[in-house]
Amino acid sequence: MDGLRILAIETATAACSAALYIDGEISERHELAPREHALLILPMIDALLAEADVPIAALDAIAYGRGPGSFTGVRIAASVVQGIAFAANLPVVAVSTLATLAQGAMRETGKHRVMAALDARMDEVYWGLYEREPGGLPRLQGEECVCAPRVVTVPESGVWIAAGSGWASYRVELQERVGQRAGLLLSDLQPRAGDLVCLAAQGYRQGEILRPEEAIPVYLRDTVVRQA
Repeated sequence: MDGLRILAIETATAACSAALYIDGEISERHELAPREHALLILPMIDALLAEADVPIAALDAIAYGRGPGSFTGVRIAASVVQGIAFAANLPVVAVSTLATLAQGAMRETGKHRVMAALDARMDEVYWGLYEREPGGLPRLQGEECVCAPRVVTVPESGVWIAAGSGWASYRVELQERVGQRAGLLLSDLQPRAGDLVCLAAQGYRQGEILRPEEAIPVYLRDTVVRQA
């Protein structure tokens, strides 16, 4: 038991989820519901807190998926977290959506290497390479990026889990690029708040906290519509 209490939300993809971390135990609400995040996320939060009988003020922090992902979804997460954190005077922990996806892939498979790819539209993917660190959580190798599938960064060695919606949308192009590096394919895997909150707990312990006004989206891309 570590005495830590963190609420986390993840709305950056088609999935909407909230999770509550209390003394190492995790409860979660998760639903695949495109375009319904704004309607679902607050009731999910209320249900989790009510079931645990934990008031907002008793939390140590609130965490959110900072992106990359859907522009609208990432903005929803940032705005909800800002509102709660300001009202309750709580610190914030920001967690990469790609890192959350990698954590989910590692949890489900027990494997240690993940090529995380989310469909970024406009014929591009959000891309990140993650390896499990000694503490059991994923560590980013290099940098996250948004790019065409044909130019993603290829791991130097080993066989990696291929996870995320980017693999569903651009499987052929990505496999042509990475070759034999792609092993188990989890193209339907979605980022979940239950995985995010594990990363948030580690970040909180390491002092990676923000003020509410610093809870902003990370898009990796500056435009929504490709210019003619």
